[in-house]
Amino acid sequence: MTALSPHLRQATPVVAVRGEGVHLYGEDGRRYLDFTAGIGVTSTGHCHPRVVEAAREQVGTLIHGQYTTVMHRPLRRLVDKLGEVLPAGLDSLFFTNSGSEAVEAALRLARQATCRPNVLVCHGGFHGRTVAAAAMTTSGTRFRSGFSPLMSGVVVIPFPTAYRYGWDEETATRFALQELDHTLQTISSPADTAAVIVEPVLGEGGYVPATRAFMEGLRERADRHGFLLILDEVQTGVGRTGRFWGHDHFGVTPDILVTAKGLASGFPLSGIAAPEELMARAWPGSQGGTYGANAVACAAACATLDVVRDEKLVENADAMGARLRQGLEAVAGRTPAIGDVRGLGLMLGSEFVDADGGPDPGTASRVQRAAVDEGLLLLLCGAWNQVVRMIPALVIDETAVDAGLEAWAAAVEAGTSPAASDR
Repeated sequence: MTALSPHLRQATPVVAVRGEGVHLYGEDGRRYLDFTAGIGVTSTGHCHPRVVEAAREQVGTLIHGQYTTVMHRPLRRLVDKLGEVLPAGLDSLFFTNSGSEAVEAALRLARQATCRPNVLVCHGGFHGRTVAAAAMTTSGTRFRSGFSPLMSGVVVIPFPTAYRYGWDEETATRFALQELDHTLQTISSPADTAAVIVEPVLGEGGYVPATRAFMEGLRERADRHGFLLILDEVQTGVGRTGRFWGHDHFGVTPDILVTAKGLASGFPLSGIAAPEELMARAWPGSQGGTYGANAVACAAACATLDVVRDEKLVENADAMGARLRQGLEAVAGRTPAIGDVRGLGLMLGSEFVDADGGPDPGTASRVQRAAVDEGLLLLLCGAWNQVVRMIPALVIDETAVDAGLEAWAAAVEAGTSPAASDR
């Protein structure tokens, strides 16, 4: 008998047989509100009719045209469509399959273009599980332990995680930038620093947004010292935060942008964007891959971008995110076990704490499991898995938000009751 690896444990007991919009349907016949969206992937909801039709039509004409061998129309259309939403000047694209691959492509480009070895990463960042991406990941040891040595040349700098430090955002930001300057003076000189890579909102690190002053500080130092600013928008991009790109909240433009997850509504597709002059400095043969820019994935991505535009899903994420956050804060206000509610748009987390204010993964896990009983699917994140995150599809409406909040309130009550802690 063969089976999946025992370490591939599902976060919920649901065996999904069908998805529609913000709902999944299980083999048990029950309908569940899906506030996981495949970890932020099904941006237009499960099986959006326009995405399904685009993929179905493409499957019937060309499934795979390897894009360093032949060109295909879906890829050309996707390049044009992304040109409408990318920051000005980021006019050259390279596509691959996963977020990890795209992050590593960005790192390779930065090192080759600058001829510098080191990369600065923010404490709490998640950039993937492959060797180089894992070396840049500091959101939890589970992503990087047990297969050392990891890639060298990675230097960790603070992120303005105000709640963890117990400071206000201004103090946390000032500290983070001061430590960055100290790092450039003591560990990785500017002459050795190729890039700094950062998520606009820490993902696995606990759904912690950056601050405008921090992002502006990174941009200013990158310009002053001649290294590159790489923004990992794998989870925050394509409308997730209530802006098309997460960095739009902070008024900065990256040198390299990394995208994946919500780009193709569930089909595997990722990529990096950079100015053509910068992309041209990659070494010959350094970019490629068998499955990158798969024709079906590109067709789905084109349809996804059309749906996001036509159905105003970025604006919807902003409005529904505000409604969801208000409800989460109301629950937190009457629940001492919830120490913080944070995030941007439809990327929100509730952090559970013990009586001393420390991380409480046990309660977070109980609440997450109790939510399944209420018909609500959720995931955990944070260094201790002490944060319950909500990332519903961008098509969510008020009715679904309110239903989710009702289920959340019941799950929190069940998971924080004295009887629950005894189990």
